[in-house]
Amino acid sequence: MDKVLIMAQETDKLEEIIKEDIWGSIQDFLNWGFHMTIGDKSLHVTIGLLIMITIAFMATAFILKWIRKIITRKMVKEDELKFVSVFKFINYGAYLAVVLIILSMAGIDITILLTASAVLFVGLGLALQDLFQDIIGGILIILDKSLNVGDIIELEGKVGKVYEIKLRTTRAITRDDKVIIVPNHKFISDTIYNHTQNHKTTRERVQIGVAYGSDVALVTRILEEIAKNEKGILQNPKPFVLFEDFGDSALLFSIYYFTNDSFADTRVKSKVRYAIDAKFRQHNISIPFPQRDVHLIQPTKKI
Repeated sequence: MDKVLIMAQETDKLEEIIKEDIWGSIQDFLNWGFHMTIGDKSLHVTIGLLIMITIAFMATAFILKWIRKIITRKMVKEDELKFVSVFKFINYGAYLAVVLIILSMAGIDITILLTASAVLFVGLGLALQDLFQDIIGGILIILDKSLNVGDIIELEGKVGKVYEIKLRTTRAITRDDKVIIVPNHKFISDTIYNHTQNHKTTRERVQIGVAYGSDVALVTRILEEIAKNEKGILQNPKPFVLFEDFGDSALLFSIYYFTNDSFADTRVKSKVRYAIDAKFRQHNISIPFPQRDVHLIQPTKKI
């Protein structure tokens, strides 16, 4: 019985030593730091708080990395790189939220900090409105895939081939080998033609006018022959000719054809026009210039 009592006393002493000496020393170490009290407000920056922040950051980084891997595991490399750019902003927001939560749990009043941050973000939002619009536009382009590298776009009368899509801007190269840098908000606020969004094949046309009195059947055969022999024109779908209208000075015809390289289509159209001019000269078909009849009426003199 005495042995049991002695063992119980030793156990109590051991628990007291662990509680008061070892755990107490650890608590003192964790509570060591900067302490300040102003009225009913207190600020405590301790080693324990710094350790807690470090652990929370490590856990947050692990969770975010795990989430990113799950989302991007089936993405192609190009889409994955775009998503990583957007995910960086999510990382910043997550880390900021973790810091605020830990500070609040540590007893630090973050109301003033949140108020000041709100005012700061409002000011930045007004000052950087276009930048935020560009970033939002970039995110939408990446998510809904409304634009892809290699697409042929037409913006403000300029045609370009997209070769790079970034979070803030999209870059395209024109037919003159000049680079157009397009802010991404243009793609959500302006009307932009995408020539190759559905597929790479596009329908083009070359319009021509011939003099009144010309043999329209012969004109049609010549145009069909030219479209058939031009290498840049696809034969499936088959090109066709339309007699479009009786113009003021000419009979209007158009060759409609399909091509799988609309970016270089200006060269195809140039070759077709060269061929039309040569064939029309060969068959004495004239291409009229605009004509106007001017009638001068002399006012009669009053007697």
